[in-house]
Amino acid sequence: MSEQGFGRVSAGILVRPGRSGLCEPPLAPERPQAPLPHPLASPETRSGVLGLSLSAEAMKINQDVVLRGKKVTLVPYTPAHVPRYHEWMQSEELQRLTASEPLSLEQEYEMQRSWRDDADKCTFIVLDSERWPEQSEENSMVGDVNLFLTNAEDPTVGEIEIMIAEPNCRGRGFGKEATLLMMAYGVRKLGITKFEAKIGQENEASICMFKKLHFKEVAVNSIFQEVTLRLDVSDQERQWLLEQTNHVEEKSYAELKQPAGVLDT
Repeated sequence: MSEQGFGRVSAGILVRPGRSGLCEPPLAPERPQAPLPHPLASPETRSGVLGLSLSAEAMKINQDVVLRGKKVTLVPYTPAHVPRYHEWMQSEELQRLTASEPLSLEQEYEMQRSWRDDADKCTFIVLDSERWPEQSEENSMVGDVNLFLTNAEDPTVGEIEIMIAEPNCRGRGFGKEATLLMMAYGVRKLGITKFEAKIGQENEASICMFKKLHFKEVAVNSIFQEVTLRLDVSDQERQWLLEQTNHVEEKSYAELKQPAGVLDT
């Protein structure tokens, strides 16, 4: 069964975290980082090298990060992406599948600022690697992927969410690769050691996709009609994740910008 890549946490049916339109203080400058000794080094090594671990600054280090895979490329969510994102969310189908209320364009810009600045969110826009950078980012957008650190008792738990909004891009492995790219980034840059995904019970395709990524079903909420899946990132899982993402190139978003074809932030 192919993955659909819809909604909250790969097609979950609940409201996407952060769609409240709240604004936060301006983004703090990124702290310079030393290179990691290994793409998926142990949490202890990462903490020593980055000096950030799970701090608020760590959640903002993706502001100049591009992760380029075979099918998809992840770029930071900027104001220039908002009009297309807003257009997506006018779809009654996406509203139903994400249990989201339509926002005004102004509210969507406020939401983008909130998602950019909040210390517990890490967000990327998903682009089609075949289109970008030859085509503009707006024309290459296919969805978004998010990681949330909202577990106060265990900040190493990350809740992952993937949405492939473009209908012609579903069922093509875009959601799977985007999820893997975000998971690898969360492990090596944000100190994540456990992932969770909350998915609507009826969304068998998304549940199947996450199980293929080694997630295990740990809970069912009959009230919200959602399934919680979890992955503990052991040394073995970390190595597997490295093998699945060893083709990924990490580049500077600012350096890749060009006068034409790339959106301004």
